[in-house]
Amino acid sequence: MRVAVIGGTGLVGRQTVAALEAKSHDPVVVSRSTGVDVTTGEGLDAALDGVGAVIDTISFESADRAEAERFFALETENLLAAEQRAGVGHHVLLSIVGIDAVVGNAHYAGKRIQEAMVSDGATPWTIVAATEFFDFAATLVGWTRTGDTAVVPPLLVRPIAVADVADILVEVAVGPPLGRIIEIAGPDTHDLVDMARRTLTARGENVRLRASWRDSPLGVEMAGEVRLPGDRARIAPTTFETWLAGEHRG
Repeated sequence: MRVAVIGGTGLVGRQTVAALEAKSHDPVVVSRSTGVDVTTGEGLDAALDGVGAVIDTISFESADRAEAERFFALETENLLAAEQRAGVGHHVLLSIVGIDAVVGNAHYAGKRIQEAMVSDGATPWTIVAATEFFDFAATLVGWTRTGDTAVVPPLLVRPIAVADVADILVEVAVGPPLGRIIEIAGPDTHDLVDMARRTLTARGENVRLRASWRDSPLGVEMAGEVRLPGDRARIAPTTFETWLAGEHRG
């Protein structure tokens, strides 16, 4: 099947393209680097020509809620309209577990608008909501690091490997549209501070971690089990320990 990957040069997009190729499908990489701008619609019609399914992995980081909502609304509007013109049969959106329970996060606000537009749209759809990725703890260290110290909130998560997310997205995209949200997560629950410490050790980095919700880009409304998936979540196979072993070799 010919499948377009929106944000195909990003973290998840690259691995989704690779997963499509591994399954002998025909991926179409959609990004500004391939001449397509989803915020203006430029190049979308040509990119979706002959496409049977679309996997939207695009991301947009902003601390400004209005900016995030505007980006995801515009991107989704253009994409859904182009899909209708091209006769695309399945729209698969990568989203995030638990965004309805976290009101203050700007990115989540944008994703909620995106989910609503997809579920109300004319293209048959499936939304795949994933938990945090294994490298999220190290990413957060990069956001908060000052000198040799970084702030990491004591957040409970059930993280997942990006490669597993990509495999599931491909499996869903080439199957029938489900018209619902499915949650996916990794095998085990972890504390984000411990994940950060273990990731930094595997990478040979020496950073002092301060466990606190203060001075963190994540709000305290994420505390407790808010970020954990429901009981019916699909559990991916890769463990954090397996992923860490790869980081150590790297």
